Amino acid sequence: MQLRYSFRMDPTPGQCIALAKAFGCARVVFNDALALRNHAHEQGLPFVTDAQLSRTAITQAKRRPERAWLGEVSAVVLQQALSDCTTAFRNFFASVKGKRKGPKLAPPRFRSRKDNRQAIRFTKNARFAVTVVGKLRLPKIGDVPVRWSRKLPAQPSSVTIIKDAANRYFASFVVEVREQPLTAVPAETGIDLGLGHFAVLADGRKIDSPRFLRRAEKKLKKFQKALSRKQKGSANRATARSKVARQHTKVADARRDFHHQTSTQLIRENCEDGGVPLRAPA
Repeated sequence: MQLRYSFRMDPTPGQCIALAKAFGCARVVFNDALALRNHAHEQGLPFVTDAQLSRTAITQAKRRPERAWLGEVSAVVLQQALSDCTTAFRNFFASVKGKRKGPKLAPPRFRSRKDNRQAIRFTKNARFAVTVVGKLRLPKIGDVPVRWSRKLPAQPSSVTIIKDAANRYFASFVVEVREQPLTAVPAETGIDLGLGHFAVLADGRKIDSPRFLRRAEKKLKKFQKALSRKQKGSANRATARSKVARQHTKVADARRDFHHQTSTQLIRENCEDGGVPLRAPA
């Protein structure tokens, strides 16, 4: 069973620049791969294979002056960007053919440097490591400080570095662990989700719905008003946008923590059969 563990990172200014280069190179490779496949489709040519993409968008691109800077980042980051492009097409085709559950997916879109979320992925081939002093060693980036809230149960198979809209950095590890069944308890309950309360249990117990957004509305309104007054494209507007994003992330983090704690408590109190695995929250 694979679990994902996420931790906050505190990169130095120099490491932030190196991460920005990695985000940009991964985005360019993804867009180049997408453009090649779209062009082949428009011209009625066969689907471009992964090997052809790797040769054209990475190997040959590095030899051209306008793409020479691709060599400044780890090659694994670029290969994973191509893998993401392939996965996006695979999911789209499966959705069109009805082999994928859920709503229909749109074709893959080009990535933008203005996207709220930027991400790159390192696999074992990149030889990333956690140092003795607890820093995350990333190729061509350095040893990045991490805020460890707990130990990893096993060696991670990959790590994804994420930058969110509030300019926060996270390291998300994928770890292979064994399932640990919960202790069986005789209790069981039904749950009714509502509007007045977050949930009403079969025994009549009510779980209140915290008003996280209501509490933050006053400060959020202030930041949004300041953002609307800033000139588009200016540095002041970028700063104001970051303040609004940080306020939204505080609300989202509080809501996510409430959901995790409440669901975990209900599972532990009402696990009738011992076969439910104990999963660590992401």
